[in-house]
Amino acid sequence: MQQQMQTIGSQKAQYEMAVREAKRASEELNDVTEDAAVFMSVGTVMMQKKKEDIQKNLEEKIETLELRIKSLEKQETMLQGKFEQLQAQVKQALEGKPPSAA
Repeated sequence: MQQQMQTIGSQKAQYEMAVREAKRASEELNDVTEDAAVFMSVGTVMMQKKKEDIQKNLEEKIETLELRIKSLEKQETMLQGKFEQLQAQVKQALEGKPPSAA
C-alpha cells in the first residue's frame, strides 16, 4: 500500500511538472505575434503549426493533465484512508482489543 502511495505521488509530481511546463509554453506563446513562425515537437520531429493550433493543443493538454492529477489525488486520499484504517486495526490487534466494525 505504501508502494502504491509512493507511485501515485510520483505520477502526480510528474503531471504537475508537465502542467507547469505547458502553462509556461502557453504564456510564452501569448507574447508571440500572430505571423511569427511557431514550431511544435511531434515525437522526434519539429513541425511548423499555426499559433492558435498550438495554443489549443496546450490548453487541451493542461486540461487533461489536471484531470489526471485530480484522479490521482482521489486515489491518494482513498489509499491514505485505507492505510490509516489498517494501521488502527494493527494497533488494536497488538493491544489485544477486538477489531471495531467499520
